[in-house]
Amino acid sequence: MRARTLPLQRFIQARLSPEGAFGLHLTVGLVLMLVAGWVFSGIADSVMEGGAVTVLDRTLAHWFHVHATVGFTRFMLAITWMHSAWGIIAMLTVFTGWLYRKRAYAWMLTALLAVTGGMLLNVGLKHIFQRARPHLDDPLLTLSTYSFPSGHTASATVFYGMLACYLITRTHQRWHVPLIVAAATLAVALVALSRMYLGVHYLSDVLAAVAEGFAWLAICVSGAASLRRHRAGRESA
Repeated sequence: MRARTLPLQRFIQARLSPEGAFGLHLTVGLVLMLVAGWVFSGIADSVMEGGAVTVLDRTLAHWFHVHATVGFTRFMLAITWMHSAWGIIAMLTVFTGWLYRKRAYAWMLTALLAVTGGMLLNVGLKHIFQRARPHLDDPLLTLSTYSFPSGHTASATVFYGMLACYLITRTHQRWHVPLIVAAATLAVALVALSRMYLGVHYLSDVLAAVAEGFAWLAICVSGAASLRRHRAGRESA
């Protein structure tokens, strides 16, 4: 019996080991991806089946529309325009250019793959679900594309998540980590709020987008880290 379980024990130990290319960091990345994917699936099922979340969607959409003000609308428009596809590409260009100057080529390629791949993934998901955008009287902003999941929120999740991951690996002060995570979270929350406030997305759209972006980011970052460790191990062998 012990002989049969020994290979399984070795496999589990290897997956939980902080050493090696396919150890703990890859395991954590896969677990985070699966959890985020499960959250996304739950939200998507509720939306497609007209569950309780859709009632909350309509209630919040109406509340934001009724309580809109001129000044806050301008602020939300600035946030949402800054995180449009072109805005994200512009910020990604600056970020990857900085990484290139730092000779952080692996991080640069990971950022390019994560952000651009995440944007393409979101387009594919929109066409799979084909959810119509909120319908409001006298809307603040009108779009003809699909609503679920939010592209702005997903792109912001991946971009700011990627930036946070890089900064965390470069800081030597532990107290910097919660500040970096808080700043990235706030940035994503502002983008999500802008999409709901302007009436172009429901709450479930932005929540699903965060889950989608987090899942994609987890696999990109952990996969890239595993590849770097694997190559380093081969070169040192």
